[in-house]
Amino acid sequence: MNQPVQNMNSDDGIIHISQSRLIALQQDARLLRKKKPKIRSHFNGGFLSALKGRGMEYDESRPYQPGDDVRNMDWRVTARTNKPYSKVFREERERPVLLWVDFRSPMFFGTQQCFKSVLAAKVAALLAWKSSQQGDRLGALLFSEFEHLEIRPRGGKSSALQLVKNLSEFSIQSTQKPHLADQNKRDSRHALNRLLHVTRPGSLIYLISDFRNMSSQFESTLSRLSRHNELELIQLSDPLETQLPADGYYRVTDGSTETEVNAFNKMSRLNYHQRFTQHQENLKTLCKKTGVRYLSLSTDQVLLDGLMQRNSGMR
Repeated sequence: MNQPVQNMNSDDGIIHISQSRLIALQQDARLLRKKKPKIRSHFNGGFLSALKGRGMEYDESRPYQPGDDVRNMDWRVTARTNKPYSKVFREERERPVLLWVDFRSPMFFGTQQCFKSVLAAKVAALLAWKSSQQGDRLGALLFSEFEHLEIRPRGGKSSALQLVKNLSEFSIQSTQKPHLADQNKRDSRHALNRLLHVTRPGSLIYLISDFRNMSSQFESTLSRLSRHNELELIQLSDPLETQLPADGYYRVTDGSTETEVNAFNKMSRLNYHQRFTQHQENLKTLCKKTGVRYLSLSTDQVLLDGLMQRNSGMR
Protein backbone atom coordinates (compact mmCIF):
# COMPACT_ATOMS: atom_id res chain seq x y z
CA MET A 1 0.00 0.00 0.00
CA ASN A 2 1.06 3.62 -0.34
CA GLN A 3 3.24 4.74 2.55
CA PRO A 4 5.37 7.80 3.35
CA VAL A 5 9.06 7.56 2.58
CA GLN A 6 10.96 6.55 5.71
CA ASN A 7 14.33 5.42 4.42
CA MET A 8 15.33 6.52 0.92
CA ASN A 9 17.88 3.71 0.44
CA SER A 10 15.63 0.86 1.60
CA ASP A 11 12.77 2.18 -0.55
CA ASP A 12 14.88 2.42 -3.71
CA GLY A 13 13.19 0.40 -6.45
CA ILE A 14 9.95 0.15 -4.46
CA ILE A 15 8.35 3.59 -4.02
CA HIS A 16 11.00 5.53 -5.90
CA ILE A 17 14.00 4.54 -8.03
CA SER A 18 17.55 5.82 -8.19
CA GLN A 19 19.42 6.89 -11.28
CA SER A 20 21.98 4.11 -10.75
CA ARG A 21 19.28 1.42 -10.91
CA LEU A 22 17.92 2.88 -14.15
CA ILE A 23 21.41 3.06 -15.65
CA ALA A 24 21.95 -0.62 -14.82
CA LEU A 25 18.97 -1.51 -17.05
CA GLN A 26 20.96 -0.77 -20.21
CA GLN A 27 22.27 -4.35 -20.16
CA ASP A 28 18.73 -5.76 -20.06
CA ALA A 29 17.77 -3.47 -22.93
CA ARG A 30 20.07 -5.42 -25.23
CA LEU A 31 17.81 -8.44 -24.78
CA LEU A 32 14.79 -6.69 -26.22
CA ARG A 33 14.27 -7.87 -29.76
CA LYS A 34 14.36 -5.28 -32.47
CA LYS A 35 11.21 -4.61 -34.46
CA LYS A 36 11.06 -3.64 -38.08
CA PRO A 37 9.88 -0.08 -38.70
CA LYS A 38 6.62 0.60 -40.50
CA ILE A 39 5.53 3.21 -43.00
CA ARG A 40 3.05 5.48 -41.23
CA SER A 41 3.24 8.67 -43.27
CA HIS A 42 2.69 9.37 -46.94
CA PHE A 43 4.10 12.88 -46.69
CA ASN A 44 7.58 14.00 -47.57
CA GLY A 45 9.62 13.71 -44.39
CA GLY A 46 7.67 10.93 -42.77
CA PHE A 47 8.99 7.78 -44.41
CA LEU A 48 10.32 5.13 -42.04
CA SER A 49 13.20 3.60 -43.97
CA ALA A 50 15.09 0.40 -43.21
CA LEU A 51 17.99 2.57 -42.03
CA LYS A 52 16.07 3.74 -38.95
CA GLY A 53 15.58 6.65 -41.40
CA ARG A 54 13.20 7.53 -40.93
CA GLY A 55 12.46 10.59 -42.77
CA MET A 56 13.62 13.76 -44.45
CA GLU A 57 14.79 16.91 -42.75
CA TYR A 58 14.87 20.42 -44.26
CA ASP A 59 18.39 21.35 -45.37
CA GLU A 60 18.24 24.50 -47.54
CA SER A 61 16.34 26.33 -50.26
CA ARG A 62 17.62 26.66 -53.83
CA PRO A 63 16.27 28.11 -57.11
CA TYR A 64 13.46 26.07 -58.60
CA GLN A 65 14.50 23.49 -61.21
CA PRO A 66 12.23 21.77 -63.76
CA GLY A 67 10.92 18.57 -62.25
CA ASP A 68 10.89 19.82 -58.63
CA ASP A 69 7.79 18.83 -56.68
CA VAL A 70 5.60 21.91 -56.35
CA ARG A 71 4.66 20.76 -52.84
CA ASN A 72 8.25 21.54 -51.83
CA MET A 73 8.12 25.16 -52.97
CA ASP A 74 9.54 27.60 -50.44
CA TRP A 75 6.88 30.26 -50.70
CA ARG A 76 8.49 32.62 -48.22
CA VAL A 77 11.77 32.82 -50.12
CA THR A 78 9.88 32.95 -53.41
CA ALA A 79 7.85 35.92 -52.21
CA ARG A 80 10.92 37.71 -50.87
CA THR A 81 13.08 37.26 -53.98
CA ASN A 82 10.30 37.25 -56.56
CA LYS A 83 11.89 34.09 -57.99
CA PRO A 84 10.72 30.48 -57.49
CA TYR A 85 12.63 28.52 -54.84
CA SER A 86 12.35 24.89 -53.72
CA LYS A 87 13.11 23.33 -50.38
CA VAL A 88 15.84 20.69 -50.33
CA PHE A 89 15.64 17.86 -47.80
CA ARG A 90 18.25 15.46 -46.53
CA GLU A 91 17.63 11.96 -45.18
CA GLU A 92 17.45 11.52 -41.45
CA ARG A 93 19.50 8.56 -40.22
CA GLU A 94 18.08 8.53 -36.71
CA ARG A 95 14.45 7.94 -35.96
CA PRO A 96 12.73 10.23 -33.44
CA VAL A 97 11.55 8.23 -30.42
CA LEU A 98 9.31 9.90 -27.84
CA LEU A 99 8.48 8.54 -24.39
CA TRP A 100 5.27 9.99 -22.89
CA VAL A 101 5.44 9.02 -19.21
CA ASP A 102 2.71 9.60 -16.63
CA PHE A 103 3.69 10.52 -13.05
CA ARG A 104 0.29 11.75 -11.84
CA SER A 105 -0.92 10.84 -8.34
CA PRO A 106 -2.67 7.53 -9.28
CA MET A 107 0.70 6.21 -10.48
CA PHE A 108 2.13 6.40 -6.94
CA PHE A 109 0.39 3.25 -5.81
CA GLY A 110 1.44 -0.35 -5.48
CA THR A 111 0.99 -3.51 -3.44
CA GLN A 112 3.33 -5.88 -5.29
CA GLN A 113 7.07 -5.24 -5.69
CA CYS A 114 6.84 -1.51 -6.51
CA PHE A 115 4.68 1.52 -7.24
CA LYS A 116 3.31 1.94 -10.75
CA SER A 117 5.43 5.11 -10.97
CA VAL A 118 8.58 3.05 -10.42
CA LEU A 119 7.44 0.53 -13.02
CA ALA A 120 6.84 3.41 -15.44
CA ALA A 121 10.36 4.72 -14.86
CA LYS A 122 11.86 1.27 -15.45
CA VAL A 123 9.85 0.68 -18.62
CA ALA A 124 10.82 4.11 -19.96
CA ALA A 125 14.49 3.55 -19.08
CA LEU A 126 14.59 0.17 -20.84
CA LEU A 127 13.02 1.61 -23.97
CA ALA A 128 15.33 4.62 -23.80
CA TRP A 129 18.43 2.45 -23.62
CA LYS A 130 17.17 0.29 -26.48
CA SER A 131 16.53 3.36 -28.63
CA SER A 132 19.98 4.71 -27.83
CA GLN A 133 21.59 1.39 -28.72
CA GLN A 134 19.77 1.44 -32.07
CA GLY A 135 21.05 4.92 -32.86
CA ASP A 136 17.67 6.63 -32.60
CA ARG A 137 17.09 10.19 -31.45
CA LEU A 138 15.50 10.06 -28.03
CA GLY A 139 13.04 12.54 -26.55
CA ALA A 140 10.45 12.48 -23.77
CA LEU A 141 7.52 14.18 -22.11
CA LEU A 142 7.32 13.52 -18.36
CA PHE A 143 4.34 14.97 -16.55
CA SER A 144 2.37 15.08 -13.33
CA GLU A 145 -0.38 17.34 -11.98
CA PHE A 146 2.25 19.90 -11.00
CA GLU A 147 5.21 19.42 -13.34
CA HIS A 148 5.83 19.00 -17.05
CA LEU A 149 9.21 18.31 -18.62
CA GLU A 150 9.91 18.15 -22.35
CA ILE A 151 13.11 16.70 -23.76
CA ARG A 152 13.50 17.24 -27.49
CA PRO A 153 14.77 14.21 -29.45
CA ARG A 154 18.54 14.01 -29.81
CA GLY A 155 21.04 11.25 -30.40
CA GLY A 156 23.85 9.80 -28.36
CA LYS A 157 24.12 8.01 -25.05
CA SER A 158 24.00 11.33 -23.21
CA SER A 159 20.31 11.71 -24.12
CA ALA A 160 19.48 8.41 -22.40
CA LEU A 161 21.57 9.36 -19.37
CA GLN A 162 19.78 12.68 -19.05
CA LEU A 163 16.39 10.98 -19.35
CA VAL A 164 17.06 8.38 -16.62
CA LYS A 165 18.13 11.21 -14.33
CA ASN A 166 14.83 12.97 -14.95
CA LEU A 167 12.87 9.72 -14.52
CA SER A 168 14.48 9.17 -11.13
CA GLU A 169 13.66 12.72 -10.05
CA PHE A 170 10.01 12.39 -11.07
CA SER A 171 9.71 9.06 -9.23
CA ILE A 172 10.24 10.72 -5.84
CA GLN A 173 8.11 13.81 -6.36
CA SER A 174 5.02 12.68 -4.43
CA THR A 175 6.98 11.87 -1.29
CA GLN A 176 9.27 14.89 -1.18
CA LYS A 177 7.10 17.73 -2.48
CA PRO A 178 4.26 19.28 -0.52
CA HIS A 179 0.74 18.82 -1.85
CA LEU A 180 -0.26 21.96 -3.71
CA ALA A 181 -3.69 23.51 -3.87
CA ASP A 182 -6.19 21.78 -6.12
CA GLN A 183 -6.51 24.84 -8.35
CA ASN A 184 -2.85 24.48 -9.33
CA LYS A 185 -3.33 20.97 -10.63
CA ARG A 186 -3.32 20.09 -14.33
CA ASP A 187 -5.12 17.22 -15.96
CA SER A 188 -3.73 15.19 -18.86
CA ARG A 189 -4.85 17.68 -21.53
CA HIS A 190 -1.70 19.78 -21.31
CA ALA A 191 0.57 16.76 -21.78
CA LEU A 192 -1.53 15.56 -24.72
CA ASN A 193 -1.48 18.97 -26.38
CA ARG A 194 2.29 19.20 -26.02
CA LEU A 195 2.71 15.72 -27.47
CA LEU A 196 0.78 16.79 -30.55
CA HIS A 197 2.88 19.94 -30.81
CA VAL A 198 6.35 18.37 -30.61
CA THR A 199 5.79 15.12 -32.54
CA ARG A 200 7.14 14.97 -36.09
CA PRO A 201 5.78 12.54 -38.71
CA GLY A 202 7.61 9.21 -38.69
CA SER A 203 8.19 9.14 -34.95
CA LEU A 204 7.88 6.14 -32.66
CA ILE A 205 5.87 7.10 -29.56
CA TYR A 206 5.53 5.10 -26.36
CA LEU A 207 2.68 6.13 -24.06
CA ILE A 208 3.30 4.79 -20.54
CA SER A 209 0.52 5.23 -17.99
CA ASP A 210 -2.35 3.55 -16.15
CA PHE A 211 -4.57 5.76 -18.36
CA ARG A 212 -6.93 6.58 -15.52
CA ASN A 213 -8.82 9.84 -15.68
CA MET A 214 -7.64 10.69 -19.20
CA SER A 215 -9.09 13.86 -20.65
CA SER A 216 -11.93 13.71 -23.18
CA GLN A 217 -9.52 14.49 -26.02
CA PHE A 218 -7.42 11.37 -25.47
CA GLU A 219 -9.11 9.35 -28.23
CA SER A 220 -8.88 12.14 -30.81
CA THR A 221 -5.22 12.77 -29.94
CA LEU A 222 -4.38 9.09 -30.30
CA SER A 223 -6.15 9.00 -33.66
CA ARG A 224 -4.29 12.06 -34.98
CA LEU A 225 -0.89 10.84 -33.84
CA SER A 226 -1.34 7.33 -35.24
CA ARG A 227 -1.93 8.59 -38.79
CA HIS A 228 1.72 9.36 -39.44
CA ASN A 229 3.54 7.74 -36.51
CA GLU A 230 3.97 4.37 -34.85
CA LEU A 231 2.45 4.25 -31.37
CA GLU A 232 2.62 1.79 -28.51
CA LEU A 233 0.28 2.18 -25.54
CA ILE A 234 1.65 0.51 -22.39
CA GLN A 235 -0.95 0.23 -19.63
CA LEU A 236 0.42 -0.25 -16.11
CA SER A 237 -1.59 -1.71 -13.25
CA ASP A 238 -1.34 -3.32 -9.82
CA PRO A 239 -3.05 -6.60 -8.85
CA LEU A 240 -5.17 -4.81 -6.23
CA GLU A 241 -6.63 -2.65 -9.01
CA THR A 242 -7.89 -5.70 -10.91
CA GLN A 243 -9.75 -7.25 -7.99
CA LEU A 244 -10.19 -6.90 -4.25
CA PRO A 245 -8.53 -9.47 -1.95
CA ALA A 246 -10.33 -12.12 0.07
CA ASP A 247 -12.99 -11.25 2.63
CA GLY A 248 -11.86 -8.67 5.13
CA TYR A 249 -11.35 -5.03 5.96
CA TYR A 250 -8.23 -3.41 4.48
CA ARG A 251 -6.65 -0.06 5.19
CA VAL A 252 -5.26 1.96 2.31
CA THR A 253 -3.19 5.12 2.72
CA ASP A 254 -1.69 7.73 0.41
CA GLY A 255 0.74 8.86 3.08
CA SER A 256 -1.51 11.55 4.53
CA THR A 257 -5.01 10.06 4.72
CA GLU A 258 -6.38 6.58 5.30
CA THR A 259 -9.48 4.79 4.09
CA GLU A 260 -10.89 1.35 4.84
CA VAL A 261 -11.99 -1.06 2.13
CA ASN A 262 -14.73 -3.60 2.86
CA ALA A 263 -14.09 -6.74 0.82
CA PHE A 264 -16.82 -8.87 2.41
CA ASN A 265 -19.52 -7.85 -0.07
CA LYS A 266 -19.39 -10.17 -3.10
CA MET A 267 -21.30 -7.76 -5.33
CA SER A 268 -18.89 -4.96 -4.47
CA ARG A 269 -15.95 -7.20 -5.36
CA LEU A 270 -17.58 -8.14 -8.67
CA ASN A 271 -18.37 -4.52 -9.57
CA TYR A 272 -14.84 -3.52 -8.62
CA HIS A 273 -13.35 -6.15 -10.95
CA GLN A 274 -15.75 -5.27 -13.77
CA ARG A 275 -14.80 -1.59 -13.63
CA PHE A 276 -11.16 -2.42 -14.20
CA THR A 277 -11.94 -4.98 -16.91
CA GLN A 278 -14.14 -2.45 -18.72
CA HIS A 279 -11.41 0.19 -18.52
CA GLN A 280 -8.91 -2.24 -20.03
CA GLU A 281 -11.29 -3.37 -22.77
CA ASN A 282 -12.00 0.25 -23.68
CA LEU A 283 -8.28 0.85 -24.12
CA LYS A 284 -7.89 -2.27 -26.27
CA THR A 285 -10.83 -1.25 -28.45
CA LEU A 286 -9.42 2.25 -28.87
CA CYS A 287 -6.01 0.85 -29.83
CA LYS A 288 -7.53 -1.48 -32.39
CA LYS A 289 -9.59 1.36 -33.82
CA THR A 290 -6.60 3.69 -34.20
CA GLY A 291 -4.00 1.08 -35.18
CA VAL A 292 -2.01 1.50 -31.98
CA ARG A 293 -0.12 -1.38 -30.42
CA TYR A 294 -1.32 -2.31 -26.92
CA LEU A 295 0.55 -3.91 -24.03
CA SER A 296 -0.39 -4.35 -20.37
CA LEU A 297 2.17 -4.68 -17.58
CA SER A 298 1.59 -5.33 -13.88
CA THR A 299 3.73 -4.54 -10.85
CA ASP A 300 3.84 -8.25 -9.94
CA GLN A 301 5.36 -9.58 -13.17
CA VAL A 302 8.91 -9.85 -14.48
CA LEU A 303 9.37 -6.64 -16.45
CA LEU A 304 11.66 -7.95 -19.17
CA ASP A 305 9.34 -10.90 -19.89
CA GLY A 306 6.42 -8.52 -20.13
CA LEU A 307 8.17 -6.25 -22.60
CA MET A 308 9.02 -9.24 -24.77
CA GLN A 309 5.29 -9.42 -25.53
CA ARG A 310 5.78 -6.34 -27.70
CA ASN A 311 7.03 -8.65 -30.43
CA SER A 312 4.30 -11.28 -30.17
CA GLY A 313 1.91 -9.46 -32.49
CA MET A 314 -0.33 -8.53 -29.56
CA ARG A 315 -2.76 -5.69 -30.18
